Amino acid sequence: MATLSDRLDHILGAKAADSLSDAFDMHTVEDLLRHYPLRYATQGQPLTEEAPEDGSHITVIGRITKTELKPMRNRRGSLLKVLLDTGSGRPVDVTFFNGDKVRYVVKEGLRAMMSGTVSYWRPGSWNLSHPGYLILPETEDDSVGTFTKVRGGGDLRGLAQSAKGAGGVDVSFMEREFIPVYPATAKVQSWDLLACVRQVLEQLDPIDDPLPEDVRDDRALMPVSDALRLIHLPEHKSDIDRAKERLRFDEALALQLVLADRRHEVAGRTARPCPPRADGIAAAFDRQLPFELTAGQRQVISEISADLGRTQPMHRLLQGEVGSGKTIVALNAMLQVVDAGQQCALLAPTEVLAAQHCRSLRGMLGELGTAGELGAAEQSTRVVLVTGSMSASAKKAALLQAVTGEAGIVIGTHALIQDNVEFFDLGMVVVDEQHRFGVEQRDALRAKAKAGSSPHLLVMTATPIPRTIAMTTLGDLETSTLTELPRGRSPITSKVVPRKLHPNWVDRAWERILEEVKDGRQAYVVCSRIGDDEENGGSGKRGRGKAAEEKETPATQAVVDVFDMLRAGPLAGVRVGLLHGRLPSDEKDQVMRAFNDAEIDVLVCTTVVEVGVDVPNATVMVIVDADRFGVSQLHQLRGRIGRGKHAGLCLLITDAAPGGSAMTRLEAVAATTDGFELAVLDLRQRREGDVLGAAQSGTASSLKLLSLLDDLEVITAAQDLARQLVEADPGLREHPGLAGMMHAAVDGERLEYLAKS
Repeated sequence: MATLSDRLDHILGAKAADSLSDAFDMHTVEDLLRHYPLRYATQGQPLTEEAPEDGSHITVIGRITKTELKPMRNRRGSLLKVLLDTGSGRPVDVTFFNGDKVRYVVKEGLRAMMSGTVSYWRPGSWNLSHPGYLILPETEDDSVGTFTKVRGGGDLRGLAQSAKGAGGVDVSFMEREFIPVYPATAKVQSWDLLACVRQVLEQLDPIDDPLPEDVRDDRALMPVSDALRLIHLPEHKSDIDRAKERLRFDEALALQLVLADRRHEVAGRTARPCPPRADGIAAAFDRQLPFELTAGQRQVISEISADLGRTQPMHRLLQGEVGSGKTIVALNAMLQVVDAGQQCALLAPTEVLAAQHCRSLRGMLGELGTAGELGAAEQSTRVVLVTGSMSASAKKAALLQAVTGEAGIVIGTHALIQDNVEFFDLGMVVVDEQHRFGVEQRDALRAKAKAGSSPHLLVMTATPIPRTIAMTTLGDLETSTLTELPRGRSPITSKVVPRKLHPNWVDRAWERILEEVKDGRQAYVVCSRIGDDEENGGSGKRGRGKAAEEKETPATQAVVDVFDMLRAGPLAGVRVGLLHGRLPSDEKDQVMRAFNDAEIDVLVCTTVVEVGVDVPNATVMVIVDADRFGVSQLHQLRGRIGRGKHAGLCLLITDAAPGGSAMTRLEAVAATTDGFELAVLDLRQRREGDVLGAAQSGTASSLKLLSLLDDLEVITAAQDLARQLVEADPGLREHPGLAGMMHAAVDGERLEYLAKS
């Protein structure tokens, strides 16, 4: 007998176990049984007196009365024409395309089972084209009979092989209504998996159900033993539905138990409270604002302010549309922490964005951000920048201000995480564009707080990537949302430009840029990679989507080539600048300053301008090879325009095929500027991702049956139950089955990962 924790090599033998390990990383009985069928095939309905429908799948048993080998008309090879007498009065016409091979098995006089799709060539005349087939033993009646040697082809042969035991082929299994079809590989076929599953289920001991009986009764859920059997070997359609319902709830509960346990642990940490002050820098900043905050901004500032005043560290996600004013909300929060005598660190993904944040925050603060300088306000602080490419003297000066506490706000890239960066009293960490950082990096920065104290954490994103939506839906983060755009924002129109279909539209794109420049405005031209020495796809790799992974990937235009082409051709009469990640830091900063100061009309760049860059005078963006970018990336890039009083225009140039997945994605982006709608689209296309691991998205998902978009009711119910259980029984010592279920959801490495987040 076997248990869920037993090793597969003990049950299946080393050869089969090694194949499963290599192909699917399966090692235990539970690993195999949690590899659920992708779908279910049926062997079709047997032939009746009525003619079958075109396209229907049927299975017939009869005697082969005629075979005829015929050459193909238009290509090499032959067809084997077969007549199968099923006893229904009309022989079934069968055609095999590999006639030379099949004729040695499919012979006149033999009994056979054939299963395939009905095709009508003309009214009243139908046949089975290249069906799966099995040669059957002779019996006294019309039953299939028992046979030990499998002779046949296609799915029926694979099915027979999987049903083969010591006494021959299990005939009853051949007659099942639902046959599971598994995710498979070239070396481990679906039928191989089915044979392994059947062998394991035959030896499986009864499973102690981890879910309390009252919970099962409450939700009318079947026992887990029944669910694991019926998901693989259902007798009826209702078996599949009920098994999935139970296993889907288990997935939701396992994840929610992990998150509830994590919330309980975080609740045990302490932070130094930072209550708001009526006479501090935050209040002074609010009084000097030259514009009125939106109602949404006021609401979110209030939520964050309340969090900062508590002794439990804040763990909040601030999400909002591109340009919804997240930065000023974050600055208000940072100033409240500075008022409490502590420091804040703002982590940005690129040096361009870090420098932009530094200039922006200093500009918004004015005299409030010049502490120690002549003319500084009485209540003031200092903002410093730390990046990897700064000169040694500049970095030393910035680090000194951080460690002495002179700088209340320290802005930087990954350089902030280095061991030589120390803070006097770090009270809050703000992470901009959180999907660009791993949890380990955030944890390394938070660890720089004083011993015994945990800093408050605010993570921000404009368009939630799939993992962010997943974690939010699962209730792991307190969430604040900005949906209202501040006054002064202008609408953005987006258009797809199919380069191959309408090459003249590309010419028109450059003309539109010239028209905007003539009217005193500026433009971006964004490319997916830097130069020819890169692998095709380059900097656009992270968000390329499915289209970029096709076998015949079209060539893309490098930013250096586009820069040369535009400067010498369509945009020869205007000032064109170049910006990409390989430029020296001082040159990047110089180019960005020149674009900010309108000394450059058109900036040809890579995705270094994706987030945070704010040039209100820029009104046009042309994205070259737009199909190489993901939905979130396109929306982020587009958010760089329309930031002033003039309307924005975004043109998405692509060679993607009409009607293909890449073109569909671009058309969806062009159709809406709603970042949350696009995030849901991104989630549906790329799946939720590995919500309890480091993977951001893709098919390597820890969720097999649960959909974070479609199963909200299940997730909510599981969340309520998980929080009740963990609150009443921290560590789930009284519920060992549930504790095991929780730990099965994440391995040791993932649990360590979660503990840091």
